[in-house]
Amino acid sequence: MSGMYDPPRVYEGKITPFPASDGARDERGRAMDPVGYLEEMQQRAREKAVAIEAVKLARQDVIQCYRKEGVNHYENCKEVVKKYVNMIQAPDYGALKPQTE
Repeated sequence: MSGMYDPPRVYEGKITPFPASDGARDERGRAMDPVGYLEEMQQRAREKAVAIEAVKLARQDVIQCYRKEGVNHYENCKEVVKKYVNMIQAPDYGALKPQTE
C-alpha cells in the first residue's frame, strides 16, 4: 500500500559527542582558536536541526497512531506519546552536546 503500516526504521549506530573548543579568550574577548569555535557553533546548529527534525518525525508518529487507533488511542498510543513528550521536554530537544573535559 502506501507504506503507512511499515515498521519504523531506527538508526542502530552509536552517536558520540563532538569535541568542544577550549573556550580560551584573549584580552579583547575574542576566541584564541576562532576556527575551532566556529566549527563548534556550526556543529551545535547542525545537531539542533537534527533534533528538531526528529521531534517532527515523532509528532507525525503520534498523529498516525491517533488516526490508526481511533477511540482506543489513550491505551494503544501511550508509548509513542511518552517518547514524543520526553523529546520535547529535553533541553534543546535532546540535541547532542559537545564533550567537555
